[in-house]
Amino acid sequence: MQGRTHYSGSPVLQKQEFNWIKDYLYKNTGIVLNDSKQALVSGRLDKRLRHHGFTSYSEYFRLFDQPGFEKETMMAIDLLTTNETYFFREHKHFDFIKSDILSSPASGQSFRVWSAASSSGEEAYTLAMVLAEYAKTNQWDIMGTDISNRILEKARHGLYPLQAAEKIPLPLLKKYCLKGSDEYEGFFLVDPVLRKRVKFIHANLIDTLPDLGSFDVIFLRNVMIYFDMATKQRLIERMQHYLKPGGYFFISHSESLNGIKCDLKMISPSIYRKPGYA
Repeated sequence: MQGRTHYSGSPVLQKQEFNWIKDYLYKNTGIVLNDSKQALVSGRLDKRLRHHGFTSYSEYFRLFDQPGFEKETMMAIDLLTTNETYFFREHKHFDFIKSDILSSPASGQSFRVWSAASSSGEEAYTLAMVLAEYAKTNQWDIMGTDISNRILEKARHGLYPLQAAEKIPLPLLKKYCLKGSDEYEGFFLVDPVLRKRVKFIHANLIDTLPDLGSFDVIFLRNVMIYFDMATKQRLIERMQHYLKPGGYFFISHSESLNGIKCDLKMISPSIYRKPGYA
């Protein structure tokens, strides 16, 4: 067989190669990889080296940003930046939306929510279920953004393995999820009526953002843990402008805005609000 070199054993990610991909990822995504992530990088990219028949990571990295290899470059970034998510993660945030935000009378304006690192869509669809149940207006929509086109396509399909439904309350599961059969046995599909209320688009949070409009609620959870302080500062400065006066900004319970200069005021751990409300 011609055209592809076969080899036994996995190539070893050398220190200088790891340093190169660390710098590349930081410049392009803002994510900081510490030295403990060297095995993660090797494990996630090994199959791509095998696919191309390369015997070193340097050979593979030379493809990045080369004409004709844009999809490969994005695939590598996808593999290194896609993180775990699940339905109703940190459920207290959704309880707060129900009890403290949606309990107020509708303003007459459209209620908008941004899932800023939506990954495969579980967070955005969780928000959709909560709004469909408790919003006092039918004028609402949800925007999901992510750096990974591959994972966004999965989010748009709204198809998940049954075990992903574990934390969805049973009444919401029955109302908004369709159990698969035949070829989709073992999966469930988010109801198309709900999926139509959620739009997923590509966006790199540290790059120029598209014109998204303004939002009543922004979720930026489990993202800043991968950024250094300078990147966090720039990101929050930029994102707070997308929040309506009086709007709410959610981060993960494992994160903090301590040391970041911004207009947002903490109203409880991991929940912030933009001034401008009565």
